[in-house]
Amino acid sequence: MSKTTDGKACVTPCPPVDLGGEAGWTPFDAPSLVGESLRFVSGDPDGNRFRVRYYRDDEKHLHARIWFGPETEGPPGHAHGGSVAAVMDEALGLAAWAAGYSIVVGNLNVSFRTMLPLLKVVTVESRVVSAEGRKVMVHGRIFCGTATYAEAECLCITIPGK
Repeated sequence: MSKTTDGKACVTPCPPVDLGGEAGWTPFDAPSLVGESLRFVSGDPDGNRFRVRYYRDDEKHLHARIWFGPETEGPPGHAHGGSVAAVMDEALGLAAWAAGYSIVVGNLNVSFRTMLPLLKVVTVESRVVSAEGRKVMVHGRIFCGTATYAEAECLCITIPGK
């Protein structure tokens, strides 16, 4: 963070990051599916909080490349647990929408495995694991290489009439 001439804090935009996907992943236009509701996590693609790009694989599972910027900081140099939970909420809920279920999140359980360093591009993988009546269960994890930063289970509830 830098200071303006009058001493007020200002944030200098961070440089671009590579959010490219893996072989076999196809870019996925999440906002066209669910509209403006994705503003909190993925609404500022060049900001200093999150930068996100979504993909689908050959089996239609949702993946994301996500960068945690300086505005997600909790413990010094690491992402705040709330920012990790927000990413899981968006990505797992979006996985249900991408699978054809119009949902809201009813319950989200996040297990934090290790602290996630700031300014790091990580991968989110998610998949719908079951659907029964109005309940849709989605699992996911945030990882990079062999390090798993968080895992989550999300109980989604379909929206009547959608």
